[in-house]
Amino acid sequence: MTGTLSKGVALVTGASSGIGAIYADRLARRGYDLILVARNRTRLDGLAKQLSDQTGRAIEVVAADLNDKADLARVEDILRTDASITVLVNNAGVGATGPLLASDVDKMEELIDLDVTALMRLTYAAAPGFVARGGGAIVNISSIVGVGPEILNGVYGGAKAFVLAFSQSLHHELADKNIRVQAVLPGATATEFWGIAGTPVEHLPNEIVMRAEDLVDAALAGFDQGELVTIPSLPDAADWNAYEAARQTLMPNLSRSTPAPRYRVA
Repeated sequence: MTGTLSKGVALVTGASSGIGAIYADRLARRGYDLILVARNRTRLDGLAKQLSDQTGRAIEVVAADLNDKADLARVEDILRTDASITVLVNNAGVGATGPLLASDVDKMEELIDLDVTALMRLTYAAAPGFVARGGGAIVNISSIVGVGPEILNGVYGGAKAFVLAFSQSLHHELADKNIRVQAVLPGATATEFWGIAGTPVEHLPNEIVMRAEDLVDAALAGFDQGELVTIPSLPDAADWNAYEAARQTLMPNLSRSTPAPRYRVA
C-alpha cells in the first residue's frame, strides 16, 4: 500500500495484457491513479483489483473497442472532460507480419483504424486539456518498424512510422506548453501481440525478444531522462542521435525553388 498523494490519473489503452498492463502496474506504483481501457472487461477487472489491492490507487476500468466509433468516442469524451488526467499512454494496437500479397486488405484497414486513427483522435482529445491545465504527458507506443519498415508488413511499418512522425511533430508544437511527448519504439517483445499478428513469438530467435517488463521499465527510464524517442534495445544512444542529426541536415534542402543539378535536362 502507498500513502503518497496521487500524481493525477494516467489513462492507458490496451491495458488488459502485455505492455499496457505492465505500464498500468508501473504507473500505479509511481503514484498515479488509473483509467484502464481495453476490450476485455474480465481481464481489466482482474488487473484493476490486483493493482488496487497492491498499491491503494484508485482505478477505473473502461471496456471499449477502439475500432468501434461509439466506443472510441466514449474514451475521447473522458479525455476531454476529466481534468484529473495528466498522462495518456497510447498503447493499444495490432500488428501484421505477412507480406502485402498475403494480407487481407480489410484487416490492414482495421490496423490503420486502431494504430493510427484511434491514437490520433485520443491525442486530439487529451492535448487541449493538458495545454489549458499547464502540463501533461503523452506516451505513444510506436515500433522499430517505424524506422525499419522493411522488417515486417509494410502497412504496419507505415502505421508505426506515422506514430513516430506524429510524436515528433507534437513535441515540436507543444514543448513550450509544458507537455511531454515520448515515442517508444519496441523491438520484438514477448507478448500476445505476435500470435495475433500471425507469427507466434516462440518462432522468433531468443536473442531478439525482450521481456515486456524490461521493455516498459526501459521506456520509463527513457521518459525520466527526457527522451523524445526511446528505443529500449539500442545499445548506443549516439546512433539514434546521428540518425536524427542526418535528418535535420536534410531539412534546409528539402524544399527549394529549383531542382537539384542532377535532375536538370541536358
